[in-house]
Amino acid sequence: MALTDGTPIWFELTTADPQAAAGFYEALLGWTTAPSPMTEHGGYIVATAPDGDRIAGIMAPPPGAPPSGGWSLYFLASDIAATVAKAAELGGKTVFGPMDIPHVGRFAVIVDSQGIPFSVMQPDGEDTARPFKQMPGALGHGVWIELATPDPDGAFAFYGGLFGWTKAGAMPMDEMGEYAFLGAGDARPGAVMSSTLTRAPQHWNMYFLAADIDAAIATAEKGGGQLIQGPDQIPGGDYSANIVDPAGHQIGLVGPRKGVAQ
Repeated sequence: MALTDGTPIWFELTTADPQAAAGFYEALLGWTTAPSPMTEHGGYIVATAPDGDRIAGIMAPPPGAPPSGGWSLYFLASDIAATVAKAAELGGKTVFGPMDIPHVGRFAVIVDSQGIPFSVMQPDGEDTARPFKQMPGALGHGVWIELATPDPDGAFAFYGGLFGWTKAGAMPMDEMGEYAFLGAGDARPGAVMSSTLTRAPQHWNMYFLAADIDAAIATAEKGGGQLIQGPDQIPGGDYSANIVDPAGHQIGLVGPRKGVAQ
């Protein structure tokens, strides 16, 4: 099945100690990590899910970049020049690129109309990574994305104009506003919420599927991470949680509770 523009096609962690991070996420999500086979990519580490799909990259901050690092999200752009131009028309700004990555594709880093960064990628050829799978058993894959923004309506206008996304219903959260679902055709890849009302940091967050949410949290804590939210039950019966890894980088987890009284 062909991927459409706006599909998450890569996750990337920039961190001071990529090798330590690789070990942490191998234990947490069952990933296998290895140096990129393309030597021109330097010390880039590629993470692979248990089913063999490439999921994410782990790298040190490039020279001149802020040392803080963190997770970033790449969306598919079949025509990156047109996507960059459209983002500017909608009030966004390209802060890096477009730039070629040998044997991978062409990418750019954009900040949206609220100043929140994300990346877009126009892949070379048809060997596109599929790290995002909303299906049972896709362990280690991204299964949900979540935007915390000061202006949810403005975000829907921006990403709707850029990728054709719509607001596909919402779940009330009382004094925290609403949790508004993203519609991408028949798909529901994620949601948008108010960073102001929820007091969440303004950013794109991503959730990965774990076999057992409680076991994953325990693994994270044993490895030096910290639980910052959850586990909370979500529609469908699974649970979600947010952790920070030993370097302080936030990531979301989704999965069932096994061996715990409900």
